[in-house]
Amino acid sequence: MRAQVGIIGAGPAGLFLAHLLHRVGIESVILEARSRAEVEGTVRAGVLEHWVTDLMDELGLGTRMRREAHQHDGITLQWNGERHHVDIAGLTSGRHVTVYPQHEVLIDLIEARLKQGGAIVFGASAVSITGADGDTPRIEFRRGPDGALEPLHCDYVVAADGFHGPGRRAIPEAMRCEYQKLYPFGWLGILARAPLSWHELIYANQNAGFALCSTRSADVQRMYIQCDPVDDIANWSDDRIWGELCSRLACDGWTLKEGPIFQKGIIPLRSFVCETMQFGRLFLAGDAAHIVPPTGAKGLNLAVADVVVLARALEARFKSNRQDLLDGYASRALRRVWKAERFSWYMTTMLHRNDQESAFEHRIHLADLDLVRTNRSAAAALAENYVGLPFED
Repeated sequence: MRAQVGIIGAGPAGLFLAHLLHRVGIESVILEARSRAEVEGTVRAGVLEHWVTDLMDELGLGTRMRREAHQHDGITLQWNGERHHVDIAGLTSGRHVTVYPQHEVLIDLIEARLKQGGAIVFGASAVSITGADGDTPRIEFRRGPDGALEPLHCDYVVAADGFHGPGRRAIPEAMRCEYQKLYPFGWLGILARAPLSWHELIYANQNAGFALCSTRSADVQRMYIQCDPVDDIANWSDDRIWGELCSRLACDGWTLKEGPIFQKGIIPLRSFVCETMQFGRLFLAGDAAHIVPPTGAKGLNLAVADVVVLARALEARFKSNRQDLLDGYASRALRRVWKAERFSWYMTTMLHRNDQESAFEHRIHLADLDLVRTNRSAAAALAENYVGLPFED
């Protein structure tokens, strides 16, 4: 097998990159370890920044999204039992976010990719990347657990294979510059068959801890509560979960609408950046290079931002023989990455209760929330980050 660009991972970064390259006539092959059913069936939340939905429309991928997704013009912050609406549209000249789960985005991208005749090899686990520091990189992969090793020869390799994939490990450890923060709390997330409780997302910082009231569709809701990241989900009965959600989201004159829980699990929270996003002809994108806690709704959007920058650089290399944009990929991408990391850290620390913090720090976080409530500039800064910062030229 051979391709101009070999992509590891059929997640948001890999699939968007393949579509962006296809638009300018650059051939790519995607290797994905999971089956198509597993990729499309892994349910994840998704808040799309304004520019991402515009990009889906530009690529001809937005028809179902526009029909089924929920457009939100703001978010609600809650603390001390009171709610405050952040008017994102009003603070950002009419921009908004769109609630459209990540797996639904992937369903749309995969279907369109296959209709174009684009190559996605499902069930193909990338084992190693060789030759990235030369002119002939290749990806060694295996189809199924017992398959023989096969090579994918390519001009460039893009590792969009997540935090645990082989892409980042292909960069010599001595050359990797990495930063990490582990948070002392996690999220217990549920999917429940219940009607909509509120017209937009509620981010609550209450005495018992953080809670998020989100949505997936008119009759399926996505909700989260702060918990111990090493807790056993078996300790959380449905009654206990609903009790905590009702307590943390409590507000006079409002009742949370409950229903059967059909999925629940606990995830730890971390912030992570590998500043070495390129090594020879190997480029990292998405979760392979950075992780954000989900509080800021930046994960998918940041992955797509990486490949927008990378696609432009690859187009310049293949079409105009320009190398400078590829050489500058990491520095351009990282400016946006660190801004998203800052915003995600800000939202996470402001909205969670942390036993490792002092009472002074807790009061600072409440002051942050009150500043957003009372100061237009503070509210505008939050809204501009939440809806998506503009790209630098």
